[in-house]
Amino acid sequence: MATAPVLTVVIPCFNEANTIRSLVERVRAAPGPQKEIIVVDDGSRDGTRDLLRTQIAPLVARIIYHDANRGKGAALRSGFAAATGDFVVIQDADLEYDPQEYPRLLKPMLDGKADIVYGSRFMGAEAHRVVYFWHMMGNKFLTLLSNMLTNLNLTDMETGYKAFRREVIQKIVLEEDRFGIEPEITAKVAKLGVPIYEVGISYSGRTYAEGKKIGWRDGFRAIWVILKYNLFR
Repeated sequence: MATAPVLTVVIPCFNEANTIRSLVERVRAAPGPQKEIIVVDDGSRDGTRDLLRTQIAPLVARIIYHDANRGKGAALRSGFAAATGDFVVIQDADLEYDPQEYPRLLKPMLDGKADIVYGSRFMGAEAHRVVYFWHMMGNKFLTLLSNMLTNLNLTDMETGYKAFRREVIQKIVLEEDRFGIEPEITAKVAKLGVPIYEVGISYSGRTYAEGKKIGWRDGFRAIWVILKYNLFR
């Protein structure tokens, strides 16, 4: 008898004391396969670590602590290396992405059609919070540049919702420490030649006042990352 699949949820976390408990509860309550929840605290300094030790530890499979803030990419590398589930999904700790949509992300892989699924904020009819125009334009530009070099036709390369078969993401050697991890992953999975799908997702983007961290410097870094991993590596 085939065993039921397990979904590893990797949660990179930095200074998310206001949302981490709620996020973990939403992940635990989300529909879909059994979950292995791995939280990677990336040197939080706002009380998040106290919450993780006192409230979150009994609710998750594992918490990994970085001694200093190294960036989202570094946190994801730690989480991917520790994953043991059949599938792996990235779940940001800031409530912008809804764990209720895990079945939508996983369906192309469960159906045997895909090895990787991107959740696109720019396709489908799901609800989207109206936030920053120039962020949207920056995302579309970076996606276009990435597509030109990978020959993929993604609509949202920078999405925080990416799901993988575990053996696929663990075979990739990732190097970027910050938000450049998104275009790096895309460049490297494109070279694998595995089937990639996109599905439409909802998006509840937050403002800088609410704790959004990515900035214009990360956008310029993303351009270099796209060029670096597609043309020079």
